[in-house]
Amino acid sequence: MATRHKNLSFYREEQIPSGEEMRIGIIVSEWNNDITDVLLNACVETLTQNKTLPENIFTIHVPGSFELPSAAQMLMEGMELDAVICLGCIIKGETQHDQYIANAVAQGLMMISVDYSTPVIFGVLTTDNLLQAQERAGGKHGNKGTESAITALKMAALRRKLI
Repeated sequence: MATRHKNLSFYREEQIPSGEEMRIGIIVSEWNNDITDVLLNACVETLTQNKTLPENIFTIHVPGSFELPSAAQMLMEGMELDAVICLGCIIKGETQHDQYIANAVAQGLMMISVDYSTPVIFGVLTTDNLLQAQERAGGKHGNKGTESAITALKMAALRRKLI
């Protein structure tokens, strides 16, 4: 695994655009909420540390990761946003169900991002077990919520520059 010896949440602050005038949507899955709550907290903290105003952060919850794409589309249709961050946690079970869900979510979010010309960030952990999820939700491999917030700010700034 590429992240075995690396904390993916290390970043240089000077490389992160200010979120001062940005409007960011966050959609978080309630499934595996012991993990997704940690992702959400880190995401919001990172956005506010980078000057995104709390009143410009819009958070909604959905039952599971499979619902992230449809909620992202509803959010895009209902609000003017600079980016949408989707947070979830899919842990492998005894069947291949996790693969079907992860693929559907990834493709759905990518399609929405392309259709709306707005960044939709894939902040969904796809792990083999709970320990791997914990390691990526504030553990030795960082926090996917932090990484997703940084990606959203960078992509939203790029969108503003190009469109």
